[in-house]
Amino acid sequence: MATISQIWSIFTAVTVLVVQLYTGEKACDISSSAGTVVQRGSTFKVYCTFKHKCKGSMYSDHPPTLQRHSDLNHTTICLNVVNITKNQTYSCHCKCPLALDPCGLDISAGYPPDRPKNISCIYKVTNSESGVVFCTWNQGRDTYLGNSSELWVRTVSENHTAEPVTYKVSNKGTDVLTASFTVSPSVHLISAWVQVQNALGSAVSSITSYTLSDIAMPSAPDLGQPECSSRECVIQVKHSVRTQHLEIQYSTEAQTWSSYPDSGVQMSLVQVQSISSLEPYSLYHFRARTRFSTGLWSEWSTNVSSRTQEEAPAKKLDVWYTEPASDFKSLKVYWKEANVSIARGKIIGYEVRVYRPNSGEVDSVNISADLRSDLVHFCANCEVTVCARNSKGLSPPARIETHHTKGEPLEVVHVPADNHSVSISWRKPETAPQHAEYVVEWYPEGHKLEELRWVRLGRNSDRAIITGVKPFECYEGAVCVVYNESSVSRTRFTGVTTMESAPEAGPSLQEEVEGNKVTVTWREIPRGQRGGCITNYTIYLENSSGDRRSYSVPASKRTYIIKDLFPAVYNLWMTASTATGGEGREGQTVKFFIQQDTQLSLLLVVVVSFLMAFTLLCLCQTAAIKQRFCVIFQCLTLDDVPDPANSKWAKECTQEKGKMKLQLQPSNSSVTAEEEEPILVDVEELPKQSSDTCTPTAVSSQLDPHISLTEPSTLLYPQTTYIKSFSHDSDSSDHTQTSLDTTVDYISSHGLGNMDEGDEEEEEDDEEEFAEMPSFFPSHNIILDSLEFGGKLTLDTVKIDCNNLFQNNF
Repeated sequence: MATISQIWSIFTAVTVLVVQLYTGEKACDISSSAGTVVQRGSTFKVYCTFKHKCKGSMYSDHPPTLQRHSDLNHTTICLNVVNITKNQTYSCHCKCPLALDPCGLDISAGYPPDRPKNISCIYKVTNSESGVVFCTWNQGRDTYLGNSSELWVRTVSENHTAEPVTYKVSNKGTDVLTASFTVSPSVHLISAWVQVQNALGSAVSSITSYTLSDIAMPSAPDLGQPECSSRECVIQVKHSVRTQHLEIQYSTEAQTWSSYPDSGVQMSLVQVQSISSLEPYSLYHFRARTRFSTGLWSEWSTNVSSRTQEEAPAKKLDVWYTEPASDFKSLKVYWKEANVSIARGKIIGYEVRVYRPNSGEVDSVNISADLRSDLVHFCANCEVTVCARNSKGLSPPARIETHHTKGEPLEVVHVPADNHSVSISWRKPETAPQHAEYVVEWYPEGHKLEELRWVRLGRNSDRAIITGVKPFECYEGAVCVVYNESSVSRTRFTGVTTMESAPEAGPSLQEEVEGNKVTVTWREIPRGQRGGCITNYTIYLENSSGDRRSYSVPASKRTYIIKDLFPAVYNLWMTASTATGGEGREGQTVKFFIQQDTQLSLLLVVVVSFLMAFTLLCLCQTAAIKQRFCVIFQCLTLDDVPDPANSKWAKECTQEKGKMKLQLQPSNSSVTAEEEEPILVDVEELPKQSSDTCTPTAVSSQLDPHISLTEPSTLLYPQTTYIKSFSHDSDSSDHTQTSLDTTVDYISSHGLGNMDEGDEEEEEDDEEEFAEMPSFFPSHNIILDSLEFGGKLTLDTVKIDCNNLFQNNF
């Protein structure tokens, strides 16, 4: 057992020893036919020889990529590399039971160095005893390899030539390399060349020789803080060595550098230099450099800055104005902010003066420096001037004339230049008078007072580019011709825009109904929603039946009246349109109602009634028609009761006092001795009505005992009711008699033969008039007894019963 245990221990130890021996051992040897550094674009082979019998493979790059190789024999494989363009890593692996490490090879690919060129050396003189030479050159293309460069210098001083000396080269990662070295004042000539090499080769530049006086450069001067007046600045300049030339440059922020003339030979290390011809109230920057009588200019000094002092403004402001207001009481004046060349200082305010030549008065107003306009009182012959003020005084007055000339208008054309500018061009009329300049003004539509802008152009100009135009906004303006006598003529232009779209909203409207018409008023669409220049508005009107009408209104209008509307419920809305964008969105919809015109209906009724009455009146002027109407409407009228007191009979009888006799006899009876003339009494007699006509109402009265009535049994004609009135001489009483008679006429007992001619003519006319009408009355006379009564008959004693006046049987 002990022997077996010892054998097993020896076997384990040997196994462990073998494993340790093979641990860390490379599986192969790898090599290149061109070495580890090759030139880019070359072709070579990589070999792997394995130390143990195994299956080998080859990889390249990172991460490793399997390559297709070829087998040279049972222990060696080969990879052919063609046109290598970068650094590569190759490795070989062996598949075998033993854990062997792969072998690898790094290949660097690059170029041999180019020959250095453009060697340049500068001798920087720091003081009178020594200086430093700086040499630079161009190393050529990048070799992608580690280069080793050396600067070789040989110096010559008087009659002695020193051995070449090499100096360290500084490479700052650029194509230009630099080396520096010091020389003694005795050296007056140097020769320099550069040598460079790497793993692929080496190169040497040509030898360059310099005379130190030709490449000598003094150090940059040191400038003190300038002290400036309004036109001049004084600067102190310090030098490290004496030089013969000094150049000082100055500039403002908006200008390039300007050189002040060379000051000549300088004998001191400190100089005081004066720079004149500067502009007032301007910030200037200064810099300087110096040079020996030969050699190179020094580097520029550090910049110093200072501002010149103010002066009173020397130029007029650029002033413009709007046309006088409609009431001709005010004028708005505008001016542009003065630049430095005009202001010559900080503007602290503006002064606007109005001179009235008629009275010699001058109104002066001080305006804040932040404002660019002012509203002044307008007068026809006034002269308005505007001045800018700084701490030193006022600028020359900019004069504004309010005289306007109505000249021949210009032919103005405007086209968009881009999205933010428009080209305005015009043609001057051939007969136009001589002028001084043009002024082109423009502003957003409807905002002239707030956003007016303008530009001045020379007399020979015919085009202007207006800038700052916003897309989808409408502009208008004018081309103004300013004449030598300071009068102005304007030619307006409208509808200027760079881009357009349909309006984003409709107008906000209000309606006012009056009768059968409606008045529509509206406000402009907000600027941001117009989409450009509005060309027209469209009003839509729709009734409750769905019938729609539209009305096109020019863009300049703000009100419109729609007439002759029928009674109905209506919906009303509006839209706006642009030239290229088309019709925009609908605005708010309002509803209103047109009512029936009652006044008009009443007026029509009155007019129709009047026409009917007028026609009836005209027809009644004919006697026959008048008589027929009287017969037809007799039942609706009151009985015609004559006034006895005003009758001719009563007037004649009143001449006799006391007892009066009235004798009624047949027509063939003779006249009594007591009566002197016949007396006629007109009595209206109506025929007896049938059951469907009106029945005259009997009149109740008190009869005098002296009056006798004919008995009804003796009547030869239908009974008729009438009233006879008599005037008595007695003062005690008046009587009214109601009688039933069948006679046609009521006449006196004296007959018709004793009437006067006037009465006979009247009676004949009446007979002719009624001859044409139907006869309603009997033509026979009834003999009545004579009536005698005393006293007077007045209307006070006449009583008529009207209770049944209008009773009818229809």
